[in-house]
Amino acid sequence: MGKDNVKVLAQNKKARHDYFIEETYEAGLELFGTEVKSIRLGKVNLKDSYAAIEKGEAFVYNMHVSPYEKGNIFNKDPMRTRRLLLNRYEINKLIGYIQQKGYTLVPLSIYLKGSLVKLELAVAKGKQLHDKRQAIAERDAKREVEREFRGKEY
Repeated sequence: MGKDNVKVLAQNKKARHDYFIEETYEAGLELFGTEVKSIRLGKVNLKDSYAAIEKGEAFVYNMHVSPYEKGNIFNKDPMRTRRLLLNRYEINKLIGYIQQKGYTLVPLSIYLKGSLVKLELAVAKGKQLHDKRQAIAERDAKREVEREFRGKEY
């Protein structure tokens, strides 16, 4: 992600804990007006969401966008499947990745880039339990070293 007017609205923190991130892509989202307004207010949740490719198109599932308060009849189902806007080359590359054993598509974050709503999509490989334990041990060790370093300032 560049520095050109980007505002992160929601992140999937669990994804970085549960998966090794191999590659990331920026995708647009096919949304309705009330969904865009709700997302701009930050009322979006990526927890437990995932992406898949069906019939040559990419979709995101289980992404919760809360109904817009002033949207009345125009509000859509909060958990509906939304199409991702990727070009053919990117979709073909993603198909090649997910046909390999253990790879999946995981949304990492949703953000505003200028006036457009974008989704950061990652090609990820699932971590085993021992990998998670190792990552936690490394994080704790790093935290301990920083604590020691701060304590010795004069």
